[in-house]
Amino acid sequence: MKALSVTIVFVIIACLLLSAGCTNAPANSAGTPQATMNAAPHPVTVSIANTPVQYKDVNGVRLAYWEWGSGEPVLLLEGFSSMVANDSTTSAPWNETFLTILSSKYHVYAYDHRGMGYSSMNNVTPTIPIYADDAAGMIKALGYDSMNVYGESMGSSTAQQLVIAHPEVVRKLILDSNSYSANIPECQVLHATLLQVANDTSASPGLRAEANANLAFNGTWNGLSGINKDVMLVVGTADIITPQPVSVQMAGQINGSWVVRFKGLPHIGNRNAPVQYGENAVYFLSTNESPLGNS
Repeated sequence: MKALSVTIVFVIIACLLLSAGCTNAPANSAGTPQATMNAAPHPVTVSIANTPVQYKDVNGVRLAYWEWGSGEPVLLLEGFSSMVANDSTTSAPWNETFLTILSSKYHVYAYDHRGMGYSSMNNVTPTIPIYADDAAGMIKALGYDSMNVYGESMGSSTAQQLVIAHPEVVRKLILDSNSYSANIPECQVLHATLLQVANDTSASPGLRAEANANLAFNGTWNGLSGINKDVMLVVGTADIITPQPVSVQMAGQINGSWVVRFKGLPHIGNRNAPVQYGENAVYFLSTNESPLGNS
């Protein structure tokens, strides 16, 4: 158990010009510890297009997944409208440089939510709790009792629900581009986007299902204080979809959690700064103690 209810805020300045490294992050007014990063460039060795799709049957659907690397497992939970093997009309949720860095140290798994990409959908109306149940089922189907989990955007919401409903399957948890609900005033851009897609009859059934699941979800706020895992929240300071104050609010509810804010980066910043995001994830996952030095 973590002995203190304190949130440590780390500010990481992502340098996006000629240098990939970051130094001399200023201390904030509260005097909380600051982190600096000097990430070395990594060659792109992971190719999603050249990675074979595999399948696992979970909770009455067949989920498509991909894997890279070896070592301790990490499950990636993708965001709204994302598909791992994207086509020209969609945006890939996981940058290949980011995947290369993460899979250089860990056995990384990524999959498409039910009804998206190569994954099937049954006649059960999807909800965020069902997506979380799918994540727990996927961990078991892959032969593990538990995994580290990295969720971004809607994947962060799913990961929050996962650790609340199925804490036994989660080791460490990284939440990227976060909100505890799509229906709060701070996330009005997100809410408007979801509402538009939910009402778009030309959108795919899986995409509309994701939009409706997010809109109907009551959120995780009441469950955040009960999370007893090492948790890192990551957000870009230029994120207008899930703005950084929401991640700070959430961190205040999660005992001993980390907040990493990348200056000037938008929603799902690993697409813009994959080296910094990849190195940040590896550092957190490889740290043997919680931020407060309590286990």
